[in-house]
Amino acid sequence: MSHSYDVIVIGLGGMGSAAACHIAARGQRVLGLERFGPAHSLGASHGGSRIYRQSYAEGPEYVPLLLRARELWDRLGVDADTEVFTQTGGIVVGHADSPMVAGSLHSAREWGLAHELLDAAEIRSRFSTFSPADDDIAFYERQAGVVRPELTVAAHLRLAERRGAELRFNEPATRWEALPGGGVRVITGGGTATADRLVIAPGAWAHRLLPDLSVPLRVERRATYWFSPKGGVAPFGISHHPVYVWETSGGGEMYGFPALDGADGGVKVGFHYGGAAADPDHLDREVHPAEVEEMQVFLRSRIPALAAGRFLRGTVCTYTLTPDEHFVVSSHPEHSQVIVACGFSGHGFKFVPVIGEILADLAIDGTTHHPISLFDASRSPTGAQP
Repeated sequence: MSHSYDVIVIGLGGMGSAAACHIAARGQRVLGLERFGPAHSLGASHGGSRIYRQSYAEGPEYVPLLLRARELWDRLGVDADTEVFTQTGGIVVGHADSPMVAGSLHSAREWGLAHELLDAAEIRSRFSTFSPADDDIAFYERQAGVVRPELTVAAHLRLAERRGAELRFNEPATRWEALPGGGVRVITGGGTATADRLVIAPGAWAHRLLPDLSVPLRVERRATYWFSPKGGVAPFGISHHPVYVWETSGGGEMYGFPALDGADGGVKVGFHYGGAAADPDHLDREVHPAEVEEMQVFLRSRIPALAAGRFLRGTVCTYTLTPDEHFVVSSHPEHSQVIVACGFSGHGFKFVPVIGEILADLAIDGTTHHPISLFDASRSPTGAQP
């Protein structure tokens, strides 16, 4: 390999596949490089399902991106003839002053998003699978739903190739360099390629390709679990059981989904806290009995049918976290022809199509109309702007 392109994209997971798709759609000559196979299960873009929600507790600044993402999820489904998004409604359960409930309510009010607040009795009446404490409340939004990570990545890759992108799998980029006269050079095990611009979306391998970012990145191992509920999956179907986030008294979160794939598929749950630091090249991919037991204990008083059900399987993925848990999506601090997208901190997949659009904007035009100042790669390690 020794060719020149308009744009090279390193990493073809959720963000990189979307970037390749959007950049190729604008007539650019694109080379995409991926260290594994297409739509693989070795990073962060797998596991069958991800939550999409609009009333974003993590900050109202995210809401415009989420509204645009929903438009692009729908467009992707049509363009790729694949159901990548299913609207199910969603709830956040906790106390009235808990960060997720209060934050969701704040974003909804700031942006005028339709929502409801439910007390414990209303939660039990509307959603029979849930058993909240008497002092729990829920924030409910009808627009929430499920996005499918593997199907999304595969769809973006198909469309990218259809639009002329050259995609190379099992060919990791070992290093890159900005050229003195402009442009970039990327070195892989298969050779060298040059381009006018470079997009780096490396997931858990960001520290290898972006070691000098001012925003430090920490990779953590996270497990997810599927249970066959006692009494069957019917009460957990998408017309009865929403996506949800359930806050713990210690400030952590458990999340879960409806039964998406029938009786054999089970019901997926996971914790959004407590991961151990990990090396993505030497990740413990076994889900251990003690981890399953911890989840069952948490479920016992909240979703009893799952706690009493049969554990079916588990899987392990990676979170790449920034200290403030906001993303890194911007031009490289020292090289304007290099665009970085990393540190999605376990809540980024719902943004995949709009991040792809933003990366195309930055790579082609050098700017974007989307609000991304929160994600500047030059911000301090604590998240303050330079």
